[in-house]
Amino acid sequence: MDGNSASRNSSSSGTVKVNEKQSWATSPSGALYHFGTSGTSVAVATAITHPIDVLKVRLQMQLVGQRGPLIGMGPLCVQVLKSEGPKALYLGLTPSLVRSLIYGGLRLGLYEPSKSVFDWAFDSTNIFVKIASGAFAGGIATALTNPVEVLKVRLQMNSDLKQRGAIAEMRSIVSREGVGALWKGVGPATARAAALTASQLATYDEFKRILRKWTPLEEGFYLHLSSSTIAGLVSTLITAPMDMVKTRLMLQRERDGSYRNGFHCAYQVLRTEGVRGLYKGGFAIFARLGPQTTITFIVCEELRKLAGLNAI
Repeated sequence: MDGNSASRNSSSSGTVKVNEKQSWATSPSGALYHFGTSGTSVAVATAITHPIDVLKVRLQMQLVGQRGPLIGMGPLCVQVLKSEGPKALYLGLTPSLVRSLIYGGLRLGLYEPSKSVFDWAFDSTNIFVKIASGAFAGGIATALTNPVEVLKVRLQMNSDLKQRGAIAEMRSIVSREGVGALWKGVGPATARAAALTASQLATYDEFKRILRKWTPLEEGFYLHLSSSTIAGLVSTLITAPMDMVKTRLMLQRERDGSYRNGFHCAYQVLRTEGVRGLYKGGFAIFARLGPQTTITFIVCEELRKLAGLNAI
């Protein structure tokens, strides 16, 4: 919850911190509701936007290491539907939902506790505190859930509809490439998640404050819709190149060895594919991240209201 909104009900900073604590840390059930509503909202948004995520991964793997004309999201969707069928748009859905519940619960759930710690340490909840809190929450959540993300993108690139399933694919990855393969791309994935969460949550949080202050909007659907739409746009612009690098590294097999690390991957993409290469699938990223951000925050705010928690 924003300290400014809490201060409407109290003139002292001490009371603000008590109110913030009451929203997530007063009891085990409060913490469960706090993290549960976060994870559930991300899972709902993920289920709705998953086909766009599959197309985004396919777009990012076009013409690897080459220059040339890129196919757009619309033609690619038609191509996938014709050659692989509608089920192909839901490849990797199971690990994606599992990751959403865990990763989403941690990513959104750790934001308020992090912000409260910064508030306690620096007596402030300004925009820089919000950015730092979001970066910390996103980084920790991604580092813990990276194996599920690797599994998801591997399944999304599997056009064989007779695939063995998520568990069999994970066993195959470990047996062929070792346990360390489950943490491929963890560096850029963590950097991306830190940037995503910082830009997404800090932008959402700050624009809610600005819109409440300068417009007639009050806490409710239209405020959540406006703030989350802006947050989706900002986070897409910042994280699209990181998402590209993360995807390339996660899909790289040991025998290929084209990219040594995230920085080398970015350099190689720039050198061989140009600046546009870093934004391959950029429209698909926004087409997914924009609605996903909006759905996540609207659902999360509604679930928090039902659970008796304060707004973000």
